[in-house]
Amino acid sequence: MSQRILLINPWIYDFSAYDFWMKPLGLLYMASYLRKNGLDVQLIDCLDSGALDFIFPGEVKRPARKQGGQGKFIKEKVAKPEALAGIPKPYHRYGLPHHALSRILKGVEKPQLILITSMMTYWYPGVFDVISMVKDIFPAVPVILGGIYATLCRDHAQLAGADHVLPGPGERHISFIMNDILRETVRYVPDEHDLDQLPYPAFDLLAAPEQVPLLTSRGCPFHCTYCASRLLNNCFDRRNPIQVVNEMVHWQEKLGVRNFSFYDDALLSDPQEMAIPMLTEIIRRKLDCHFHCPNGLHIREITPEIARLLYQAGFRTIRFGLETTHEQRQQELGGKVDNAAFERAAAYLQEAGYAGNEIGVYLLCGLPGQTAREIRESILYVHARGARPILAEYSPLPGTLLWDDARRASSYPLAEEPLYHNNSLLPCASPSLTTETYHELKGLTRQP
Repeated sequence: MSQRILLINPWIYDFSAYDFWMKPLGLLYMASYLRKNGLDVQLIDCLDSGALDFIFPGEVKRPARKQGGQGKFIKEKVAKPEALAGIPKPYHRYGLPHHALSRILKGVEKPQLILITSMMTYWYPGVFDVISMVKDIFPAVPVILGGIYATLCRDHAQLAGADHVLPGPGERHISFIMNDILRETVRYVPDEHDLDQLPYPAFDLLAAPEQVPLLTSRGCPFHCTYCASRLLNNCFDRRNPIQVVNEMVHWQEKLGVRNFSFYDDALLSDPQEMAIPMLTEIIRRKLDCHFHCPNGLHIREITPEIARLLYQAGFRTIRFGLETTHEQRQQELGGKVDNAAFERAAAYLQEAGYAGNEIGVYLLCGLPGQTAREIRESILYVHARGARPILAEYSPLPGTLLWDDARRASSYPLAEEPLYHNNSLLPCASPSLTTETYHELKGLTRQP
């Protein structure tokens, strides 16, 4: 009889959260690897409120969802952690109701191993609570913690109560899981650098996916000082673009999915290798799909051809990372973009058919040493080029090139308490960026 493995994507605890096409992609890849090793795998996604319709029909009212796979989470107000007690904002648990997860776990046949992932560093309270619950229900079952928080804050993650904290890509730990924990013979060890040979993620474990994320690459060729991509994946590896399109067709046929998201850090980098052949193939096959890129595409790579291909292929949600229009800071942040490249890209995208409000442009807010004036000028600049500015509040991340500057700029003990990484706090903001000024700037982004 196969050993049973339970995988859990935990709650989010935060002041606000919204489902921008979120799915636990890394955990679903792990599910596929474990299946190929002959194990029986079950998933509980605390952020998938759609599962309630199947498990507890009619008991919990779900927020309305938008077409395409985004929308609000179920939420419940909870007490703030002591470290955030002085913040005058309500704090919530996002995802399945607490009692629903408890009932689901108590109805699960005892597993031989539990794997729990983690996302943002300051969302760790949800990780701690899930581990506490599974330890109460299955006290003798070993628990593994992985994911972003476990990688960037490994020492702090030791406090979570897991038996093992495994940082980095999950592929690296398959042999340890099989040999040392489960005492099983390893049948399959994935090559983390050969993405075309990896099995598809186990999206069939989700209740009724409205969309699925697609992986085209891992890592990033850029060196942005605020970004942790290279800490999570220190190499830049890519799939064959035709294989990516084949996966789209697979999920269309198997699950009826028509919406796909991309969270890759460099989807448009070296477009002759990935973007152009992938987009051309989507158009050639006449796929009836919509695509969403909430993570920010690279402005420098937008040409008239790529703008046209994006539009014709069905890319409906496009976001770009400009960060700031301050030229010196652009260089300090890594130099991957400049204002001239943005102006060209905005013009090409509008010529291809995108309306101005469809061209979302991320501007960083609350960087160490950044003034409110710089942010305001960047917002007005983006508006003047017919695009839509979107404030992206800066979250300081351990190990990034900007981390030491962030620690010096912040009044919070960032190294000791990951809760203070929360971008809602604007933890590294200059004195000129008051709460009142921040709300004024947010309002300015919404002006036509």
